[in-house]
Amino acid sequence: MSSIQDMITMPSESTDLPSVEKLAVEHLDVYYGAFQAIKDASLSVGENCVMAFIGPSGCGKSTFLRALNRMHDLTPGARVQGHVRLDGEDIYATGTDPVFIRHRIGMVFQRPNPFPKSVFENVVYGPRIHGIRNRKQLMDICERSLRRAALWDEVKDRLDRSALDLSGGQQQRLCIARCLAVDPEVILMDEPASALDPIATSKIEDLIGVLKTDYTVVIVTHSMQQAARISDHTAFFLLGEIVENGTTSSIFTKPKDQRTEDYITGRYG
Repeated sequence: MSSIQDMITMPSESTDLPSVEKLAVEHLDVYYGAFQAIKDASLSVGENCVMAFIGPSGCGKSTFLRALNRMHDLTPGARVQGHVRLDGEDIYATGTDPVFIRHRIGMVFQRPNPFPKSVFENVVYGPRIHGIRNRKQLMDICERSLRRAALWDEVKDRLDRSALDLSGGQQQRLCIARCLAVDPEVILMDEPASALDPIATSKIEDLIGVLKTDYTVVIVTHSMQQAARISDHTAFFLLGEIVENGTTSSIFTKPKDQRTEDYITGRYG
């Protein structure tokens, strides 16, 4: 466990007191047909913090993450029970528009998925969908979003070139900029650096540290070292259940559940 402890820069030493609650998950169950992938999971995510989900492959991390902005609505045979509250309002309540929810809770996927369009058109795709047509306004949104994604200086002279010409790390930051362009409140990231090289991964991690100033970030990661480096709070998933969650420092240095300790120390998973 010492190697993981050494990785922790202890951002959560200053976050032991609970922050303002942004997301509250209560007794969440997720089914794929008859298979129950998430079992009675409850979790609170504070505002302007980074929450990491860790656990072995197939334990339900990504399934849980996708339930946080109703992505399972798009999955045939998927069914969600329980409550996910954003600022106290249940996103699964009858009459709630899932498109509006995804506007407030954005998603960045494991592999970069830029559209086969220009860099500019990728970033302003969402604002265009929401009715913004003024070219100057779109340009302002594009620049602001690319700056927030730490990509502006690298692409400002090639906004009209295809996004597919960018490197993998640049494409992933472009996808983050595309997410930011619609001004979400929460950003969900499903292993955003798993397909990237170490240098690109470092840039994504640095970016996440900056983004939490203005957003709540929830990230799924297979890397315990990454969770230790970038997150304020961590939740450990196993077989569809949340075994334990708390500040990152407490999860990695003083876990309360033996299964958490076994996973952290490499005796399991």
